[in-house]
Amino acid sequence: MSKKHYAVIGHPIGHTMSPFIHKRLFELSGVDADYGVLDIAPENLAAEYENTLKKLDGYNITIPHKQSIIPFLDEIDGKAEMYGSVNTVFNRGGLSKGFTTDPDGFIKAIEAAGIKLEGRIMILGCGGVARTMAYEIALRGLEFEFAVRRADVGAAGLLCLDITKKIPGAKVSFGLIDQIIGTVDVLINATPIGMYPNVDGQPIHNCAIGRCKSVFDAVYNPLETVLVKRARANGAVAEGGMSMLVWQAVVSHEHWDGSVFAKEDIDALCLDAAKELASR
Repeated sequence: MSKKHYAVIGHPIGHTMSPFIHKRLFELSGVDADYGVLDIAPENLAAEYENTLKKLDGYNITIPHKQSIIPFLDEIDGKAEMYGSVNTVFNRGGLSKGFTTDPDGFIKAIEAAGIKLEGRIMILGCGGVARTMAYEIALRGLEFEFAVRRADVGAAGLLCLDITKKIPGAKVSFGLIDQIIGTVDVLINATPIGMYPNVDGQPIHNCAIGRCKSVFDAVYNPLETVLVKRARANGAVAEGGMSMLVWQAVVSHEHWDGSVFAKEDIDALCLDAAKELASR
């Protein structure tokens, strides 16, 4: 069987972790493939699609092409259509199909961490990451709430309306991030607070962290944010965002070649990816 060719596209692509993660996944699955990095400016996307992307076996997509790639593809799956976003493309027989692995990566990361989506579920923030997580929770028929800054109250209200329109019966509300009261069973940080280089930041105060039974922080750099550290110190189950980044990649491989991975191999990859990131 001939060698397969994959890549990640974006602009600027910078110090992406994709090659490190995907090359390891190909090794684990025994697939003979290479994985490159393509910095494609928006104005060059059409030309590069014809000259380069169509010739690959598949590719991943990051900012700013997750929406702009869609018109070039022959097909996108239902979830990618719902989100209006594609981060994985599969080329076979002259046809291209787009997927989004962000939602499944989130769910798989939560499950791998042993965090059960039940009870009072709260998402911090209402941006793109929060939207992805919110839809996955709503699709499971679970009630949840957003906690946002005062400046984001309008955006949170619109997001709640959008969710209830697209998912009839969805139970979602919002409140202020500095007025969290009571116990939270699952706290999900979808804000960039605590991300490198501002590693001393935390999205909520210590008292609120102390009332959280489990915490998932989408921030993956550093591996252990202040939020994760304090939650663990309080005895809560807490997981950082590196696992979500890796599990998103795992779902890409499921689409590309049907690969199945052992949880312990993915856990090891998460740790190694964190070490690789820290060394850069």
